[in-house]
Amino acid sequence: MTRVGFYPGTFDPIHNGHTDVIGRAVKLVDKLVIGVAINAGKGPLFSLEERVAIVEEAVEPWRKNAQIVVQPYEGLTMHFARSIEATVIVRGLRAVADFEFEFQMTAMNQQLDREIETVFFMADPRHLAIASKLVKEIAQLGGEVEKFVSPSVKARLLAKVGRA
Repeated sequence: MTRVGFYPGTFDPIHNGHTDVIGRAVKLVDKLVIGVAINAGKGPLFSLEERVAIVEEAVEPWRKNAQIVVQPYEGLTMHFARSIEATVIVRGLRAVADFEFEFQMTAMNQQLDREIETVFFMADPRHLAIASKLVKEIAQLGGEVEKFVSPSVKARLLAKVGRA
């Protein structure tokens, strides 16, 4: 049986915290589907197509460890997880606030489908404070983002905010 994991997120943009979770998740599954959420309500900086392309590039180092598929999705996470035959949803935790939100989300997801487990990865201390929203704000305000994102994401981000 192939163990399929599903890592959902907006990834606007993908940062080192995300890629750390991906690198750790591929140790547990045979196939990892990274779902790039279609969430216009969040007002993403990057288009869906750009986010998918950025994630595709970012996951390249881990393709030797597991099959990785980057795919846009919308709607209920559990419906999409079922459609790709995921047995595990992968999530990262940074702080207590994350835990409270994720705990509630997991409880609801279990009510929707008890066959799909949620696995949490505690943030590596180096990535504890990283959030896409903060990375975008730092870039927009002229700060340095290379500690938080890969060089290619930095270049795309700076170009997007007019600092290239």
